[in-house]
Parts: sequence; C-alpha cells; structure tokens
Amino acid sequence: MKIGILLKQVPDTETRIKVKGDASGIETADIKFIINPYDEFAIEAAVKVKEANAGSEVIVFAAGPASVQIHMRTAMAMGADRGVNVDDPALAGADNLGYARALAAAVKAENLDLLFCGSRAIDDDMQSVGPMVAEILGWAAVQTAGAFELGADKKSATIKRKVAGGAVEVVEVVLPAIVGCDWKMNEPRFAPLPGIMKAKTKPLAVKKLADLGVDAGGMGGRVSYGAFALPAERGAVKMLKGEPADVAHQLVQALRNEAKVI
Repeated sequence: MKIGILLKQVPDTETRIKVKGDASGIETADIKFIINPYDEFAIEAAVKVKEANAGSEVIVFAAGPASVQIHMRTAMAMGADRGVNVDDPALAGADNLGYARALAAAVKAENLDLLFCGSRAIDDDMQSVGPMVAEILGWAAVQTAGAFELGADKKSATIKRKVAGGAVEVVEVVLPAIVGCDWKMNEPRFAPLPGIMKAKTKPLAVKKLADLGVDAGGMGGRVSYGAFALPAERGAVKMLKGEPADVAHQLVQALRNEAKVI
C-alpha cells in the first residue's frame, strides 16, 4: 500500500506571539514551530498501517517554506519513508484552498491508496484542508476519527468517531480516502535515535507548483485576514485560602462587593 500524511507546522503553544505593526498577521521571524499536534496522530496511524501490511510505503506531504522540512524529517524518524515538500513563492499569498490545491496535486502524483491528516490545525483551529484535498481528488473524507481499521481486502476501511451526545458513529469508506485523526486516536511514538539518524538520509523531494502542473496564478487567496490584536491583559488574580466553607464565603463576598456581579 501507498499511504500518505499531510503535515503542517504551527507555532509552539509556549511561543510568545507578536502582532505585526500593520496588524495584518503575526511576526514569524522568532517563532518556534512544531508539528501540528493532531498531525502526530496521523503519523502514528499511517506507520501502524504500514507495519501491519508488509511492503507498504509512507510518504509525508507538506506545503510551505523549507523550515517545514525539519518536521518532515521527524515524521520520517517516526517511520515515514520519504517526503514531498511543495515550496513555492506563490504559496505566500495562498489561503487554505490554495494549499489544498497544491497538496492535492502532490498527492495525485503519488497515486496513494490512503491519506491521513490531523482533524484540525491548532493555529487557526480549522479543519478544512484535508476535506478540500478530498473534494479536489474526488475521494471520501472522514474527520474527527477516533479509531481506524483497514478492511481485509485493503480496499475499504471502518472508522469510528464521536458525535454529539457522546455517541459513536461508525463509518465505512471505499479507498482511496482521507482520514482526519482526532485527539487521542492513538499514542504517537517517540522517534528513536536510530530512526533519527536514518531520517537524515531518507529522500525528501522539493516541488514547485509548476512541477505539479498547478497554476501559480490561481494561488491568490479568496480569504483575507486583518486587524490582528493580542487579548487584553487581565487584572491581578486574587487567591482565596482557607477551609472550603471559608473560601465559599470569601468568594461570595468578593463577587458581591468587588466584582459586583451578584
């Protein structure tokens, strides 16, 4: 089988964010980037399918600048075999649809059987690129997957996901398909030292949009962002100490006399 992973780099949650002077976005020069956490579940899911099916290959795809390649190497250290990085200046002005077009072209060129991605990205909290790639390719897409099982024929899969009310929905799809892996779908492995060393020499192809037959002129975003601002600073926190009954009394008094909300 040929199995793919869509990978995105996002700012580390502990990074101090600075807004650009014109409020058009955030400063990225000093930001530490990490693999989108949901994508780690996708990496683990893909590698598990590979391990259970001898002769399979896992390819990690990413669209963006060369800085994403260090994270692609991490995916390779975890078990992916090679990578394809779509790095083109035209992507600088692209929105999620533009990135989806670029990734779909890269995926199509590899003739995959199955593709995993994270159920959402933690930077913009969107879950649109995976389904967009599926729509472009004409594949099925299942988001927020909590469990995945490949069919015995390797041409279908059964996916379980939680829906409103805590119920579990069972979805059966015909491959090829895209599966968006949700939080705690599995336990992502740590990259072992031998894997890290091997990842340095695994193939990583860098493609331009023209290499994939994608019109760079169509990358202009239909969605624009602006008026970025940091949240207002919070006031000092007041800590209440004592026995539960005393703390409850203090809390009521503070809400009534200081906050004046009751």
